[in-house]
Amino acid sequence: MQLSSPMAVSSSSPGSVKALAFFNSPLPAPRRSASTSASSRFASIKMCAAAAAAAPAEPKKTVWVWTENRQVMTAAVERGWSTFLFGSKDLGKDWSSTARINPLFIDGLGIFDGENKKVATISQVSSPRELELVQPDNVEAENIVIDFRGGWQVIPAENIVAAFQGCRGAVLAVSTNSTEAQVFLEALEQGLDGVVLKVDDMDDIIKLKDYFDRRNEAKSQFELTKATVSKVEVVGMGDRVCVDLCSIMRPGEGLLVGSYARGMFLVHSECLETNYIASRPFRVNAGPVHAYVTVPGGKTSYLSELGSGKEVVVVDQNGLWRTAIVGRVKIESRPLILVEAKENTGDDTYSIFLQNAETVALIAPDGGSSGRTAIPVTSLKVGDEVLVRKQGGARHTGIEIQEFIVEK
Repeated sequence: MQLSSPMAVSSSSPGSVKALAFFNSPLPAPRRSASTSASSRFASIKMCAAAAAAAPAEPKKTVWVWTENRQVMTAAVERGWSTFLFGSKDLGKDWSSTARINPLFIDGLGIFDGENKKVATISQVSSPRELELVQPDNVEAENIVIDFRGGWQVIPAENIVAAFQGCRGAVLAVSTNSTEAQVFLEALEQGLDGVVLKVDDMDDIIKLKDYFDRRNEAKSQFELTKATVSKVEVVGMGDRVCVDLCSIMRPGEGLLVGSYARGMFLVHSECLETNYIASRPFRVNAGPVHAYVTVPGGKTSYLSELGSGKEVVVVDQNGLWRTAIVGRVKIESRPLILVEAKENTGDDTYSIFLQNAETVALIAPDGGSSGRTAIPVTSLKVGDEVLVRKQGGARHTGIEIQEFIVEK
């Protein structure tokens, strides 16, 4: 699906008019126009650099939704997104009668507010030459909506991110579904300033909102608790799970795993160098098939349920966390060791089974009794301190619920 032509967009026919929901307000500060002279180009570069220095590390993304479906409009309004773009002022008035909205309007390749002030321009990109024209010193308006045509999206989006980094205003790309929108929002890690979600299915609104919720959650920290090891026992063979991610983990990072959902141990990745085996910073030797692992959305999953494409939560010893995609899972029969630990500030005791191998380690508190970040289970002893995360114990399909439960 592509942006309609200016005539089609501005048509007053109800069947041809689309609507666009503005997810973030107010609009970004206007982008300054600049000529193609050398001095103007230099001024544009200085302006972008200054804006970049003052910009926050995680700027808020702008999302517009373009739709003919009132259910999509309702879904957007229910989530606090109330500024809409119309090709017809009559349609804007009609929609305004059913919801409190702030209408914007399309005229040709321009987007205007109710006072006829231009707030954005539309650029269609279907070739490298057209992409070259979308540059900070060539644009005419403060905000840009780009329609990437011809099947190429990722590389052009990365080029746009690189060219406009730190500049004022916003660069948005037209997306025909929530998955495509995520591609634009993650280009070169930073992503474009936002997307225009052109859909007629409210599920795409819900999915994109869930995506933003996960991004916002990732900026928070898990509260980790110190626990003292009270038991270390070799128990025999079992089917253990190695979780290989599509991401690299750093020292101090791992997965939250446990036999009980009420207390999860922070199991270190295999990122550390050893004398006998190469570093595998993408892997966590996580435990047996029955164990819980923390996944996004405040949920848990059994290790046996993980597979390629699933998401897990990677946590460091300070509680900072991020999501990562599972590349593959390896289940093999290996000797196991049972570890139990009692929290330092309470009476709860937690347990975990792990493979009995030097490359498998638990994460210790910074400056803890062991003096090490990661303690191999083969060196673990009673009295060592490790990090756990306390949470509700009762789970139904991985979701925390309030009910009586005994786990032992």
